[in-house]
Amino acid sequence: MRVLGPPKSKAGKRVVGIPQAILPALREHLRLYVKPEPGALIFAGIKGGPMRRSGFNKLAGWREAVRAIGVPGLHFHDLRHTGNMIAADSGAGLKDLMARMGYDNVRAAMIYQHAVRGADKLITEAIDKHLIGHERASDDDEDDPPGLLVPAG
Repeated sequence: MRVLGPPKSKAGKRVVGIPQAILPALREHLRLYVKPEPGALIFAGIKGGPMRRSGFNKLAGWREAVRAIGVPGLHFHDLRHTGNMIAADSGAGLKDLMARMGYDNVRAAMIYQHAVRGADKLITEAIDKHLIGHERASDDDEDDPPGLLVPAG
């Protein structure tokens, strides 16, 4: 028997906004699959208890669903990564991202920020402007890589 417990860290217990775009699908899921009682599980197993991780794909029809939308091989947890990337792309600050993602250390949230910001390109362009003049740096094609990338450290 599986036992539900608290999140892994204090940061895991949080309130987050739900985007309007997914509310209709969420309401439909709640109507069709969730018992109308306080504390009912959003994703329950066959007998109404906690769903086992090993049975999720089959019970949820996951493989068929991702095949139908053209992304076979997508894992359920990839949705969290996608949401985190979109959140980081919003321009939110590090503390706000940490709160939304449920992280209590900065390392993981910074990975998402770095991935979406392209900060290294902007920094390199700024250095170029100071070293070789504003004209060359601003005339470069946007798609060209900034300067030369080299391992550092």
